[in-house]
Amino acid sequence: MATNKEMVENAFSINFIQQQNRAHDLLKQWCMNSPESLTRLFKYLPKYQHASDLTQTVSLADAQFVIARELRLASWAKLTEHVQLMQHARSFIDHRSPLDQDLTTLHIRCGSDIQQTLTAVGLKGDFLEFSDPICQGPLVTGDTLIRQRAEFLSHYIKLSATSVDEIEQQLHIEQFKLENCAAGYERVTLWFEHDTYDQLILARILATFDSKQTPAVLEIVSLNEFPGTGRFIGLGQLPPEALRVLWSKRKPVTASHLSLGAQVWAALCCPTPLKLQKLLDDSNTEQLPFMRRAIKRHLQELPSVENGLGLCEQLILQILSDSSRTCAEIFSELTRELEPMPWLGDIMFWQILKNMSKTNKAIITISGSRFDQNWQNKQVSITVEGRELFINNRDWLDFSPNQRWVGGVTDFSDKSSWRWDDTLAKVVNF
Repeated sequence: MATNKEMVENAFSINFIQQQNRAHDLLKQWCMNSPESLTRLFKYLPKYQHASDLTQTVSLADAQFVIARELRLASWAKLTEHVQLMQHARSFIDHRSPLDQDLTTLHIRCGSDIQQTLTAVGLKGDFLEFSDPICQGPLVTGDTLIRQRAEFLSHYIKLSATSVDEIEQQLHIEQFKLENCAAGYERVTLWFEHDTYDQLILARILATFDSKQTPAVLEIVSLNEFPGTGRFIGLGQLPPEALRVLWSKRKPVTASHLSLGAQVWAALCCPTPLKLQKLLDDSNTEQLPFMRRAIKRHLQELPSVENGLGLCEQLILQILSDSSRTCAEIFSELTRELEPMPWLGDIMFWQILKNMSKTNKAIITISGSRFDQNWQNKQVSITVEGRELFINNRDWLDFSPNQRWVGGVTDFSDKSSWRWDDTLAKVVNF
């Protein structure tokens, strides 16, 4: 359980007194015509951009409004309400009030990051981690899917020293538990955020429920932001009281959710990206509000019409264009600043880096002779070929990169293969 100190330090635990003090300080800075503070004022209160004397017009209420908006809340009143809600949730946690004991419950998440926190907040139901990273590697229809996923995870992601057969067995167990959870649980709650990693796994889960027996109560907690001082990336960032609040806001999963999930999953497994493009163009996907953006981000990993790079590779070269960095530094900047929808785990990121260094003309170099040893501290530099790619003077497919999959689409050895056109926001047969 989080201590008071941890609550204050967590970027998503807002300290009300601290924010009051920040508002008073901001008002003082405005009265002193501080350039940085005026930028913040004009961003959220553009009516003041032409004010002749700010000291006579701005107020504490204005400063409070700016502070609230910077914390991703609509107003100071909403900030106050949110703080009170979090405090209320905290008090229930401290009194160890159970939440999900009314029904036999299973919580499903695409990782283990919130498993212990759910227990801490009073959610005592069982937990199923369903975390095969289908945003990378082969996706196919039919009975060979799990075997192909196991081979990919063993040889590409290299999950410890686990054999293909052991990984395949574990994937079958997870799939069996998912398909049969309606028989063992009265309620199933899905915990998923907005990114590609989560949303594509969510599509697979919804497709499974669409074709199998659905639990009596099927619910979802799904979000793309949470008030606080940091960038929201995932549920694992949030303090216990936040998960308690989110539990109270869960929503039912309907037949339309299941149907759309099945459509997305079928499109992901197609050998061409055309069905995904159709879903991207279709405005009738509001049942899953984060799915269209996740589909777009997925398609952005296709070779670009500009230089053959996927977006992640392009952003890595952008980071390295100024200077060499360690792998950890690249991952941090990519995740916290440049990536429009953070979705990569560190192991997945490392495999992308390695592939960028293993073409017939490497576009980056990685220090050291042993790739997998202390990789976070390895120094990475851009090569001449990498710089030419970055400014769109070359095409990466000319360098014979390793085979990769974007859903069911593979074999990018031919330069006329499927590409992503970011200007048109669509796939093209280049």
